[in-house]
Amino acid sequence: MYKLISDKDGARRGEFQTNRGTVQTPAFMNVATCGAIKGAVSAEDLKTLGCQVMLSNTYHLHVRPGDKLIKDCGGLHKFTTWDGPILTDSGGFQVFSLSSLRKIEEEGVTFASHVDGKRIFMGPEESMQIQSNLGSTIAMAFDECVENPAAYSYSKASCERTTRWLKRCKTEMARLNSLEGTINPEQMLFGINQGCTYEDLRVNHMKEIADLDLDGYAIGGLAVGEPAEVMYDIIEKVTPHMPQNKIRYLMGVGTPANILNAVERGVDLFDCVMPSRNARHGHLFTSEGIININNKKYENDMRPIDENCGCPVCQQFSRAYIRHLLKSEEMLSQRLLVMHNLWFYNHLMEDIRNALDEGRFAEFKKDKEIIYSKRI
Repeated sequence: MYKLISDKDGARRGEFQTNRGTVQTPAFMNVATCGAIKGAVSAEDLKTLGCQVMLSNTYHLHVRPGDKLIKDCGGLHKFTTWDGPILTDSGGFQVFSLSSLRKIEEEGVTFASHVDGKRIFMGPEESMQIQSNLGSTIAMAFDECVENPAAYSYSKASCERTTRWLKRCKTEMARLNSLEGTINPEQMLFGINQGCTYEDLRVNHMKEIADLDLDGYAIGGLAVGEPAEVMYDIIEKVTPHMPQNKIRYLMGVGTPANILNAVERGVDLFDCVMPSRNARHGHLFTSEGIININNKKYENDMRPIDENCGCPVCQQFSRAYIRHLLKSEEMLSQRLLVMHNLWFYNHLMEDIRNALDEGRFAEFKKDKEIIYSKRI
């Protein structure tokens, strides 16, 4: 259940209640693709870093170790030891990202596993069954993410198919939640808005799926190569048609500037691999801008990554030491770098919430958007 606390010029402050705790929004979900954050970061670490929601990948967990095995182990919460909310995606994005290994039909999609080439069929029912086995707090509906640019006719047909798939997802989830032995009989379902960068398709699709009265709604298929301004324009056109009393999720986004602009346009929930992926290559977000710890100028710099940061890494380690670890390919470098960036993102969201609570978000966005995009 989503509770709207305030709505100032479109930017929303809210609370999202789940059977695994209440999420303060706007919020960022930390991406644990295979049940763990890449970079040797544990579920216990996520609590320290201020994480509220963990996101895991349905397709990857189905391939390895297998969703039935995870169910036998008590579900994803018990398997990973993360006791907060977990959102699982549907596998639909793999329809997009594994385009050379797939075949789309009305019933669903046939994949070739990226691990061993084994043929896998996944449709709406199969996606819901896998996510039910995982026992996540929130399951995403099975959809088709269309590449940009795409022909209008194909995008329109894809939207129509995604709507039909969503209705099948809703029916199957209701069935699964009623079964004895279901790990999480209160599992929630989010629908996904598609339509490429065509405004009319996006708006019409959002109106259609809003009528299905789901637990939440996502905007998918953006941040896949289109200019940021195009993404912002689509968000601005879609959000007025999203239910006010349901949480709004922008999938796969993004940079701090992307997040600030999307919050301004009424988005509540985000996820992206960027903070952890960039960290593993030495690209770090700080209160003064973005730094590359690989640069030689940090070779004997005994300051923390960010002198204004309260993360465990900045409280203990120097830039010089972390750079040395990264250059030496020590595993500890990955852990420290990822922890810092995840702290930054989670506390950016906390700062956004505080700014919304205090009625100063517009000034906060104007100031931080420039700083957080600057490369030092």
